Amino acid sequence: MDDTGSRPLRIGVLGAANIARAFTSGVAPSKTVTVAAVASRDAGKAQRFAQECGIPRSHSSYEALLADPEIDAIYNPLPNSLHAEWSIRAMEAGKHVLCEKPLAMTAVEARAMFEAATRLGRHLVEAYPYRAQPQTLKLRELLAEGAIGKVQLIRSSFGVAFSDPSNIRLKPEVGGGALLDAGSYAVSLALLAAGERPERVSAMARWSETGVDLSVVASLEFPSGALAQISCSFATAYHRNALIAGDAGTIETSYLNHPPAGGPPILTLRRGTTIAAVPEIIEVAPGNGFLAEAESFQRLVTQGVAHWTGATPAESIDIALTLDAIGQSARSGAAVTITG
Repeated sequence: MDDTGSRPLRIGVLGAANIARAFTSGVAPSKTVTVAAVASRDAGKAQRFAQECGIPRSHSSYEALLADPEIDAIYNPLPNSLHAEWSIRAMEAGKHVLCEKPLAMTAVEARAMFEAATRLGRHLVEAYPYRAQPQTLKLRELLAEGAIGKVQLIRSSFGVAFSDPSNIRLKPEVGGGALLDAGSYAVSLALLAAGERPERVSAMARWSETGVDLSVVASLEFPSGALAQISCSFATAYHRNALIAGDAGTIETSYLNHPPAGGPPILTLRRGTTIAAVPEIIEVAPGNGFLAEAESFQRLVTQGVAHWTGATPAESIDIALTLDAIGQSARSGAAVTITG
């Protein structure tokens, strides 16, 4: 725990990309979290970002932000290839870290990041806004109480169209591609529903001219006997949905980051095993996922791990291992067994 409970947790933002702007806007109404500074390698860009977003201070380098004594924690939305380096450097500077998904490029990097967090006594968590939403909290509650029995099949999908080759998501050198971007969401939802990591995966992909994956479909086999299929794409119209089927019912969810702007904040629950099972539409409270996640992060820092609603370190490593295996299978055309 930290001694920041008597005041808002002061977050510094690394970079001035669009997602940093969305995070800052989402967190603005909070009474327990405040974005107190932003850094960019372009001083003018940092100043403009700070002025436009109402942030008190700006820094012309990431190093200067990490050295700022008025910052308690760092939000790291840098390109995927920079997540490990700058998250570790932030913790070495005494800051807690909320790092955008995917936490790292590989499971090796993810483990190194958590080893640093343990050694330095800092909190490091992976940012999945949907996990802090009432929609997902209710999903977890239903699964825990056995509303659909034992989970047998999971299907999770996330697709959104990107075609401009200058888009950072399509650049292989910074960790672009549908799998690490949209696929990390689909994988994280599948592992949440299964309650464990898969032991074997097989995948196929379609590739862009730059070498990044544009579409990926993967099958996951879990030790419990559950099976899952995940899909992700940068070549389709927007879609984001999941079906979890147990031996006593089903749950459908859009596992949204920010309902209701992205769609209705509901879960569809069917109890029973026949076509006659009547759907129960469960409405949940709307809200901004960045805000819910940041306030959960503040409670983690000030009150302890029991107050964090997102992925645990073990879950984030399992997600990274699964993403590694899917990528390896998609490139090789062979199934991959996940070990340790």
